[in-house]
Amino acid sequence: MEDHATVTDFDSVLASRGVTRRSFMKLCGAVAAAAGLSQLAVPRVAQALEESVIGATKGDLYPVIWIEGASCTGCTESFAQIETPDVATVVLDMISLNYSETLSAAAGHSVEEAKEQTIAAGNYILVYEGAVLEAFEGNALRVAGEVGSVALVQAAQSANAVVAIGSCAVNGGWMAAHPNPAQALGVQQYLQKVGVDTPVINIPGCPVNPEWLMSILVDVVVMKDPSLIELNSFGMPAGLFDQTIHDNCERRGHFENGEFVYAFGSEEEKKGYCLYPLGCRGPQTRSLCGVTLWNNRRSWCVQSGAPCVGCCEANPNNPGQNWVEVNTPFYRRFRTLPIGDLQFQPGAIALTLTGLVAAALVVHGFGMKKTGRMDGGAPFEKIRKWDAAHPEESIGTYANPETGGPILSEELVDENITPASDHKKKH
Repeated sequence: MEDHATVTDFDSVLASRGVTRRSFMKLCGAVAAAAGLSQLAVPRVAQALEESVIGATKGDLYPVIWIEGASCTGCTESFAQIETPDVATVVLDMISLNYSETLSAAAGHSVEEAKEQTIAAGNYILVYEGAVLEAFEGNALRVAGEVGSVALVQAAQSANAVVAIGSCAVNGGWMAAHPNPAQALGVQQYLQKVGVDTPVINIPGCPVNPEWLMSILVDVVVMKDPSLIELNSFGMPAGLFDQTIHDNCERRGHFENGEFVYAFGSEEEKKGYCLYPLGCRGPQTRSLCGVTLWNNRRSWCVQSGAPCVGCCEANPNNPGQNWVEVNTPFYRRFRTLPIGDLQFQPGAIALTLTGLVAAALVVHGFGMKKTGRMDGGAPFEKIRKWDAAHPEESIGTYANPETGGPILSEELVDENITPASDHKKKH
């Protein structure tokens, strides 16, 4: 049972932020669902969150280090735009953002010292945004004289978990698009290469949905052990990334009915028909965008009239399968197909194959002409060798040149007989 004083204190915290108890319980239900728990676990989630928030007000904060890799800081911007007063803001009172190159109030020596102290103390979460760069002999993304990849390894080794936010952090994102001169790759793959076995939780998106990050941070704090969070084969939270955009799309009914938009500004677009012909990547992109929505659950890409561009499509084990390389050109159905280090469009491949077949037919025609087969002068067997040697088992039917009718099997040895057909002899 919860301590009455704790509940009272927590209700006061909620009230001071303008958040109702009902809104808080709805958040607990969402957290339980994202963690793969049943709704029966909601009271337990609520209790854990209440204890964490009350602990935070007494100085017992859960430390977080936020490091920027090769990024545009779009995920930071997305996370920073959570509105207040907001349930997520209350929950995140349990988080102490000890280091962030973008959001920290401190700068210079003091903020770097805060990072070092946090790493030394342990028991923290590392949030990494952006791609890891291996090119330029490692001399990239220097902060305070330290190479970015080195900073990642040092912070990841002592962390309870690494949260790779945004598609760039998951597998290099647009930074890893062909020809990938910076040799960009994702956090999980890089840590595996250097032998760091800290659990990595991948949350793709460009940018990441702030509610997804908030949910994972809450999961880590509530469950204490990050390995208990249910992840799919890509290391992504199963509750968020095991269904496609298409599965939950509000326009799916039109897809089933064969009602599509073929041009922007058309009557079909006004009616909200399916955007698949305009290049929507919803059927191939796994994400819960249509359920979580954006901007505090106001809308999302497809609802606003734009086809899904598949920004959550990221294979953490292969930088080449980044959402830009796989899905461009946008608003078209053709996709670029990587074959080794070369890139092809299906249309170009089809035209090439057609040209090869046409060329082969031309060469074949010249060969037929040269051998005289096109002039009717090439010698042909009047009788199949097998038929002549086995007249009782002949498989061809031949015409008698004198009568025009079929000949008897014993007459097959006659050199004047010509083939009439190659059909199997009927018995």
